[in-house]
Parts: sequence; structure tokens; C-alpha cells
Amino acid sequence: MTAYDVERGDAVHPGKPVTVDRYTGGARINHWITATCLVLLALSGLALFHPSLFFLTGLFGGGQWTRAIHPWIGVVLFFSFTGLFIRFWRANLWKAEDGTWLARLKDVLTGHEERLPEVGKYNAGQKAVFWGMSFLILILIASGFVIWDQYFAAYSTIDQKRIAVLVHAVAAVTIICVWIVHVYAAIWVRGTISAMTRGRVTGGWAWRHHRKWLRELVGGKGRRS
Repeated sequence: MTAYDVERGDAVHPGKPVTVDRYTGGARINHWITATCLVLLALSGLALFHPSLFFLTGLFGGGQWTRAIHPWIGVVLFFSFTGLFIRFWRANLWKAEDGTWLARLKDVLTGHEERLPEVGKYNAGQKAVFWGMSFLILILIASGFVIWDQYFAAYSTIDQKRIAVLVHAVAAVTIICVWIVHVYAAIWVRGTISAMTRGRVTGGWAWRHHRKWLRELVGGKGRRS
């Protein structure tokens, strides 16, 4: 039986050093499309959010082009993230050790990982980011359709649009904060970014940060590509 957090393509390769396949090429491409969309949406959305940030519209060819392009990037983001969700939702299910990991967050921040429980492919922080992004993207796409007057003006009232604008803005600011935490954590934990650029990590990295996942792979529960 396949372990819940072992995905297609995960595999261990003996050698000096031992390497572990963590992300397939398709998963990495999917991730970077999503990341690019998030950056473009943040920049174009901030440009439309406040007059002091209007200068950012210059990155997209001016105000009219920014307003026209922004929702379409949102649509691409939705479908791209849906691809990530389908790939990763099972590995992000909450487990008993995640509660313990979260309760010992101080040890995470101070680098005392030896005091933490063994975790699978994703720790509690990564799972929180995953589910937070999933929830916020749903809110953004739903509220975005309500205020996309070019195509959906007739389907909502003025009051509904006002509420949708507020919800959209709050969700956008929140997801930008979540994204910043995600990027900071990826930089802070050395080796994480290379996992999403090259698809592999060292056995030592996997042993230190995701020992339960590595044990499952070595124990033969994982699928080999």
C-alpha cells in the first residue's frame, strides 16, 4: 500500500551523497506557473488598489491593460493551482504529529529540530500554507467574478459588488502575506528552493526535515518513477 504522503516519482537513489527525488518535472512547472501568476496578480492588484501604487500599471502597459489583464491572470492562477491541489492534497492531510510539531513551533524557530516529531513529506507549517492558499484562491476567484463587470455585470447588484470588492481586497492582502511567509520559509530552510528547481534533495536534508517520509521511501512504500 502506498503511504499517504508518498507521491508518484518520489524515490531514493543510493550514492555519495544519497539523493531523493521530491518533485517531478511536471510538478515543478506547475508550481512555477502558479508562483508567476501570484506575483503578477499581486503587482497588478496593488496597482489597482491605491492611487499611490498606480505607477505599477507601467509594468503591464498602462491602467487599461492592467485592468483587462488582471482577471485573466486570476483565471490562469485558479486552474494552475487546481493542478497543484490535485497533485498534493493527499500529502497535506493533517496528521497527529502535525499538532505536536505546531505546539513545538518555538523549537522550529530556534533550530532545535531534534526535539520535533518525525513528519512526512510536508510539515504542519507547509500544510497550513497549502490549505490557506486553497481557501483564499477560492474566495478570490469567486469575488473576482462578481466584480468582473465586462462579463458578469448583470449577475450581481451594486451592493453585492461592493461587498465583493471588500472581500477580494482582504483576501488578496492575506494571500500576499501567506506567500511572503512561504517564500521566507523556503529561503530559511536551506535546500528547499533547490528541491523545487532541480526536483531532488540530499538524503541528509530529507532525514533532517522530513524523516517519516524518507523512512516510507526507504521502506519500500513509495512509488518509483
